Amino acid sequence: MRYFEDVVVGETARFGDYVVTREEVIGFARQYDPQPFHLSDEAAAKTHFGRLAASGWHTCAMTMAMLVAHMDAHRQASLGSPGIDELRWLKPVYPGDRLRCETEVLEARRSASRPEMGIVRSKMAVFNQHDVVVMTFVSNYLLATRPVDG
Repeated sequence: MRYFEDVVVGETARFGDYVVTREEVIGFARQYDPQPFHLSDEAAAKTHFGRLAASGWHTCAMTMAMLVAHMDAHRQASLGSPGIDELRWLKPVYPGDRLRCETEVLEARRSASRPEMGIVRSKMAVFNQHDVVVMTFVSNYLLATRPVDG
């Protein structure tokens, strides 16, 4: 189990492998972001996307799926997240793209009001199969401190 004390500022991690499908792009858009360029090639052809593109919110959801799979494989004492900062959708994500993630720890500090936890800030970058960054954000998450043996 990884605890707050195990986090090192500057450490990096690479993980994930997510293939974006046309069906998923359209399904997500129908339910959560029904803008025309997320629903059809014809509508998207009239925009800067040029063809059907995933919603940025869908890209966030795919990233979360990769992050949770990584956390399942590398257990940590996660206590959730108070949010993200600086979310940027830099390039479109298209059906057929293959996504992966890279993170870097920017800061780690023990909570002043809750000494049983620490707050970690890390930068997330999501890449497509061409190693082009398609999305970035700064993640804030909470980790439990190592329990004191009784």
